[in-house]
Amino acid sequence: MAPAVSRVGTSRVAAAPAMSAVDEVMDKLKSMTLLEAAELVKAIEETFDVDASAAAGGGMMMAMPAGGAAGGEAGAAAAEEKTEFDLVLDSFPADKKIAVLKVVRELTGLGLKEAKEKVESAPCPIKEGAPKAECEEAVKKLEELGAKAVLK
Repeated sequence: MAPAVSRVGTSRVAAAPAMSAVDEVMDKLKSMTLLEAAELVKAIEETFDVDASAAAGGGMMMAMPAGGAAGGEAGAAAAEEKTEFDLVLDSFPADKKIAVLKVVRELTGLGLKEAKEKVESAPCPIKEGAPKAECEEAVKKLEELGAKAVLK
């Protein structure tokens, strides 16, 4: 029975140092100023050849402008790089209503009744939070029919 107990004890001891290393790093991070944290991010980006702004989802960038000018520049760059757009149907020619309905159904996956209600309520959003390329292609399709659509 004694060997079984020592194995369990060994596995617990092996797990403890890993957690203490993580705890140590977290304690150090908690005690850093924003300026020190920004310097750490730059060092990590350079050392590991990564871009922290892409992985952060913008949450970290929102906190950084209070730290200084460098954070403000990074926040402005993140604001310029909008990745999700809303496609809004402004208007369409009455004689192209059926063709516009077909395109709206194709873009949204809506049924005939829902697509008709949406098109008739123009100006209205057709797609929300879609990638830029997808929205631009949809605008092109709608404009070929004479409809007016914009990205927001």
